[in-house]
Amino acid sequence: MSEPQAPVTQPLARPHARRRRANWGLRLSLVVLLIASGLAVAGVRYYRWCEGSDGTQMPVTVQIPEGATGSQIVRQLQDKGVVRCGTVSEWLLRRSGLSEKIRAGTHDLTTNMDPNDAFLAITKAPPPVPTVDLTIPEGYRLTQIAARVQGVLKIPAKRFLVAADDGTWSLPPYLSSGDPLEGFLFPNTYEFEKHGTSATDVIRRLLGEFETEAAKLPWAAAEKQTGLSAYELVVVASMIEREARLEKDRPLIAAVIYNRLRAGMTLGIDATIQYIDPDPSNGLTASDLRIQSPYNTRINTGLPPTPIASPGLASLEAALQPAHVGYLYYVLCGADGHHKFSTSYRRFLRDKRQCLG
Repeated sequence: MSEPQAPVTQPLARPHARRRRANWGLRLSLVVLLIASGLAVAGVRYYRWCEGSDGTQMPVTVQIPEGATGSQIVRQLQDKGVVRCGTVSEWLLRRSGLSEKIRAGTHDLTTNMDPNDAFLAITKAPPPVPTVDLTIPEGYRLTQIAARVQGVLKIPAKRFLVAADDGTWSLPPYLSSGDPLEGFLFPNTYEFEKHGTSATDVIRRLLGEFETEAAKLPWAAAEKQTGLSAYELVVVASMIEREARLEKDRPLIAAVIYNRLRAGMTLGIDATIQYIDPDPSNGLTASDLRIQSPYNTRINTGLPPTPIASPGLASLEAALQPAHVGYLYYVLCGADGHHKFSTSYRRFLRDKRQCLG
């Protein structure tokens, strides 16, 4: 029988070994803390660097498309050198609350901008553009419009008339390419930029207004009723504009024009002669009434070849919807500008004596 063995026991750790392990753990914790502190400091420095700006500022242009996201916008700013960092700047943009206020379009910025300054620049509305009002009265002819444009917009009248007469303007079905613009620059008050507006800009705008207003009117029915083209109806409207003083007279003057055309009579409208009068200052003289011109409707039957002025909407309406009366004559009567209308030449002469003395 063997003798029992004594139990095996582990040797007790020495005090200095325990201290070594504790020191190692402390050192590790210190290293981790130092690394974390270093990263934190570096992060703060990086954030502040991203948030700031310095260096040469050079002008750059940034084009922001419609619907661009915040990250896309920041990427463009970073690519152009406007801001330093992408991620931090994107966070700054979100924090600023300006993401929804950024304007699409072209922005003039500089390199090395403070991100918040850059964000404000691309959200700020552009300064108001100085504008002026251009008023074209009803009944103005092309040369008068050119003079008014020169006075308001400083576009030389000669340059305006050259642009108007270049033969490229058209406005179907009213105006064909090559037809003169006389009569189609619609009278109204327009707002234009004070600087940089061209003669072409003005003409295009006034033609567009004619198209807008003309769309309200029954052209097809009028062409069928009168047998005239849309262009010829504008010629009629221009004569009405120059002859009528009162609203109620417009459809009556239109009726006289159509009645005389159907009867093969001359129109005898002095406004068409005034259009070619070489010296308007002395009124219509006896020699003026004998001028050999297709615009002299005292000696030529039919319509003049072009409009003689820019008619307003009321005159266009009268030309397209004349009164249903049999009048063939009229004469200006009274200080208020009304006309007396008649169906016979004898009555016209009597009205003329009463009205003109």
